[in-house]
Amino acid sequence: MNKVILMGRLTRDPDIRYTQGENSMAVARFSLAVDRRRTGADGQREADFINCVTFGKQAEFAERYLHQGTKIVLTGRIQTGSYTNKEGQKVYTTDVVAEDLEFAESKAASENRSNGSGSSYGGGYGNNGNSGSYNGGGRQADYSSSVGEGFMNIPEGVEDEGLPFN
Repeated sequence: MNKVILMGRLTRDPDIRYTQGENSMAVARFSLAVDRRRTGADGQREADFINCVTFGKQAEFAERYLHQGTKIVLTGRIQTGSYTNKEGQKVYTTDVVAEDLEFAESKAASENRSNGSGSSYGGGYGNNGNSGSYNGGGRQADYSSSVGEGFMNIPEGVEDEGLPFN
């Protein structure tokens, strides 16, 4: 089984390109800074910088909503490859192919990050189509009532059968 789950911040805006041909498709490439659990010898938290790629609707979502510094959770798979560079040397690559993308903090928290405050929530867009704030139908949810790291208040009137964990 090849399954990857990552949470981190985009190190730069996604690079969006489109394939050639009759069935042109969006391809988004970005790098994710993922904190390690332990701190380094100097007491600073270390991070891994992981190259990611996504295709189609997820790439269009990334183009529209993801920017440098955005905190996301993605699920996908590791893909390796190789190519020969201009100098004739073989270069090996490792990318995470993102299949589902979700926001890991609210827009307000993202904007307030420089002020040292903010809360997290789940929501995003992926292949399963049931993952929160953007589901391909243009519905934007209000996550301003976050209550802490990874949790949010369920708004009044939301029926239990509509929640993804039932």
